[in-house]
Amino acid sequence: MVFSSGISFSSFVWLINFFWFYDSAFKQPPFDEQNTIRKYVIMSGIGTLFWIIALTTWIIIFQTNRIAWGEFGDELSFIIPLGSK
Repeated sequence: MVFSSGISFSSFVWLINFFWFYDSAFKQPPFDEQNTIRKYVIMSGIGTLFWIIALTTWIIIFQTNRIAWGEFGDELSFIIPLGSK
């Protein structure tokens, strides 16, 4: 299960990681492992932000061009909305 959640939902896991460890990385008094935790929290935040931007861009492009792409757009769709042809 850990493997599949890491592959399938990596951006969601990164988002949870960012919020879960944020206090430990930035708000607690300094401790030995804090720099390592801080590095991973920052990387998780950057990864999440990247995937949010990438997925939002793809959704906007696909939703605005699906009909214009014709059969290729239909092949990419799981459900073809009624009345959109």
